[in-house]
Amino acid sequence: MAKIQKTKPNQDDRLLVIACGMIAREVLAVKEQLGLDHLDLTCLPAEFHFYPDRIAPAMDKAIKKAKAEGYEHIFVGYADCGTGGLLDRICEKHGVERMAGPHCFAFYQGMEAYAKIADDDMMSFYMTDFLCRQFDAFFMKPLGLDKHPELIKDYFGNYEKLIYLAQTDDPELDKVAEKAAKILGLAYERRGTGYGDLTAGMASAAAVAG
Repeated sequence: MAKIQKTKPNQDDRLLVIACGMIAREVLAVKEQLGLDHLDLTCLPAEFHFYPDRIAPAMDKAIKKAKAEGYEHIFVGYADCGTGGLLDRICEKHGVERMAGPHCFAFYQGMEAYAKIADDDMMSFYMTDFLCRQFDAFFMKPLGLDKHPELIKDYFGNYEKLIYLAQTDDPELDKVAEKAAKILGLAYERRGTGYGDLTAGMASAAAVAG
């Protein structure tokens, strides 16, 4: 009886995006928008948003795993995101590129546009589509604000405005963002950003892979 030999799947012509779980929906939307059929997606936990020290070591493991699976083309769906340059070291180590910028709030607005308003936004609290969908799970409950609203001032007292960076036009998400601003006692502003530089970043990575 012939012995069946297991082989690794051929991923030579595919692009793997290893992204923050907070932008998974957006990565898939851009994939569909650009028709990137050769793009695969895997995500690190969205909660790493609160634990940036976990991002670099987790990305190191994820890239090693992807290469072991046969992926030659890998794109990191993160900006620096609070890693203090540690993520860049991992990218350099493995020879992969990442999204440009300090965080997703910057690349959603576009780095050129963000550079012009970064100082003015210093006292602003950003929300995205993801954070609107997960407002209770990411802020109200973990911080205990649902049971102890008096803590709101402690956590958000240094902010002046809530800015909703909207990737899509969804009236329900608009309502969540407006309600969040009221709960937190902040002025409110909505900016329709779409996917910002994420589109160009993925298109460039996909062109190299293709």
